[in-house]
Amino acid sequence: MVTAVAQEKKLLRGFDGGMMVHTGYLSGNLDAIGYQAKGAPLGIGGVIRLHLGDHFRIGSEGYVSTLSQRSNGSYLKYGWGGLLADFYKVIGRFQPYAGLTVGGGAMTTLLMFEEPASAWAAVDGTVFHKQGFMAIDPFVGCDFIVAGPMHLTLKLDYLCALSESKLLPNGPRVYIGFLFYH
Repeated sequence: MVTAVAQEKKLLRGFDGGMMVHTGYLSGNLDAIGYQAKGAPLGIGGVIRLHLGDHFRIGSEGYVSTLSQRSNGSYLKYGWGGLLADFYKVIGRFQPYAGLTVGGGAMTTLLMFEEPASAWAAVDGTVFHKQGFMAIDPFVGCDFIVAGPMHLTLKLDYLCALSESKLLPNGPRVYIGFLFYH
């Protein structure tokens, strides 16, 4: 009888993972050049998590997000990822969750303030900068259980840079994707 109870109480209950695309609205001032960046980013990434017990998951996630600027090929692009922990609860076919990712990444900025005179000509007034950052990323979301191992997920987050420069334009992002459970 003790053996049966121990088997039912195992810690690792499974895992899940999948891909998500995202958009949202970001804004922020790049103080070093006096530029106000704003707009809707587009990005893609993924998550993988281990299920511990009945309501807790740990894992990691990573994404790349591009915020196009000035309609001339200028952009702010950042990749970030980290370790996450979240809590979830299954309610019928829905599985709401909330958690936090701690990690970091790098932002690459390419801004062209002048137009080239001709194709392949050098462009004056161009700014390029790449800088790493540490970040926390609180999130909430909800899975819809389509069938057994396949879930659709909808997630909302707010990436917050912890670096002293606060270099990231910030704002909410919304993610949609497919997850597979085992």
